[in-house]
Amino acid sequence: CMNFTKLKSLWQLIFSLFHRFFFGKNKVMVVALGRRDTDEYKDNLHKVSKYLRGEVGVLFTNKTKDEVQDHFKEMDFARAGNQAQMDITLDEGPLEQFPHSMEPQLRQLGLPTALKKGVVTLLKDHEVCKEGDVLTPEQARILKLFAIEMAEFKVQIKCMWNSETGEFENFAGEEEPMQDNEDEDDDDDGAE
Repeated sequence: CMNFTKLKSLWQLIFSLFHRFFFGKNKVMVVALGRRDTDEYKDNLHKVSKYLRGEVGVLFTNKTKDEVQDHFKEMDFARAGNQAQMDITLDEGPLEQFPHSMEPQLRQLGLPTALKKGVVTLLKDHEVCKEGDVLTPEQARILKLFAIEMAEFKVQIKCMWNSETGEFENFAGEEEPMQDNEDEDDDDDGAE
C-alpha cells in the first residue's frame, strides 16, 4: 500500500532536484525502453525493462545513486498493521498541546484523560505500544496525534543504467528479474 501523501511530496522533490520520473503502465515503459537487446533504445537499456513489475517507476537523473537514496528516505507515521519499532509510554500529566475539545476523542482512543481546569490531562501513565507489537488503528492514531514517527518511507532502487557508458547495475540482490518470455501481469499497478 503506497502512502500517496508521501508519493506527492516525492514527486515535488523529483521535479525540483531531478530531471524526469515516469510512473505509469509497466508494459508501456517496457516498450519504450526495449523488451530485448534487438529493440532497445540504447545499449543494455532492455535490462531495466526486466525490473518493471509491481509498483515501480523510472527516474532519469544526473545525480549519483547515493544522492538519490539520501533524498528518498524519511520517517513517516506508522499505520495500523505496521510493527511498532520501539516502546512508547505516555507520562501522566497535562497534555497542553491539545485543545480541550479533543479530550473526548483522546478518551475514545483509550487514553485515561480528563479535563482539569480546562486542560486535557492524562490521569496515569499509559503504554501505547511495545516494540514488535502490530499496531491497532487506535494506537496508530495516538502515535500520530503525539507526532511520533516510527515508519520509514523510502524508495528502493532496483537497478541503474548509465547513459554515457551503457553500463547496467542490479541493486535488487537475490531478486530475479522478469524473464524475456514472461508476461507482465502487473501493468495496472502504475498510476494512470
